[in-house]
Order: sequence, then structure tokens, then C-alpha cells
Amino acid sequence: MFRFISTSAIIFACIAATSCGDDSPPAAPAETPVQITETFTGTLNVNGAAMHTFVTDKGPAQAVATIDSLSPDSAAVVSFIFGTWNGNNCQVILVKDDATTGSSLVGTASAVGSFCVRVSDIGRLTAPTDYSIKVTHF
Repeated sequence: MFRFISTSAIIFACIAATSCGDDSPPAAPAETPVQITETFTGTLNVNGAAMHTFVTDKGPAQAVATIDSLSPDSAAVVSFIFGTWNGNNCQVILVKDDATTGSSLVGTASAVGSFCVRVSDIGRLTAPTDYSIKVTHF
């Protein structure tokens, strides 16, 4: 009976251990990505455009850009672009040419990098329009 308990204790100890007889160091815990929300605001003039840049800290990771508000006319229609920033230009990845308040663009950043959002009048504004864009990314 003593041998059975002794053998059982050894088997139990090996099962309870993550790697019985393996001297490998334990895996580092995965970092929890920190979600970042950035808000960009400005005034879009008739036939004008405005662009804002942001940098992702993780890749691959999802980025969501949303037009939070257009004022004084929340139903105003604008062009909304999500792209990569190359230091000179916002290279278009996603575009919505009939964007209004609440319109979103969802992209995946395959690596850490510089990105941009751009809002512009495509001939539908009749007066300057204040805007607010929210970008959420990691």
C-alpha cells in the first residue's frame, strides 16, 4: 500500500507540473494590448479637405475611424478616407464618398505604422462644417 501511495504521489506531481522533467523556462505572459482613442476636430470649408495622422503600436490590430459629428448639419455628406501615411500623402486604403455623421471605416493594420484619416467636401457642402472624427486603435 505504501508503494501505491508513493507512486500515485509521483504521478500526481508530474501531472500537476506544467512540464515534468522539462527545464524550459515558462512562457512569458501575453501582453494585453492597450486600446487608444484619438479625437480629431476641425472645420471643413466648402471644396476643402482636412487630414489627420496617427500611429499604431501593435500589428496586426484593428483600427476604426468614425465621424462623430458634422455641424451645423449632421446630415451633411462628405468623403471619408482611411489610409497609410507615407510622410507626404495619405494613401487611400478605404473610402466612403457618401459619409455622414456615424459613418465608420474599419481597417486592419498589419504592422506598426503611420496611418491617416481624411475628410473632404466633394461638392455637397454649402457652408463651412465643423467635424469630429474618433479613431480607435491599438
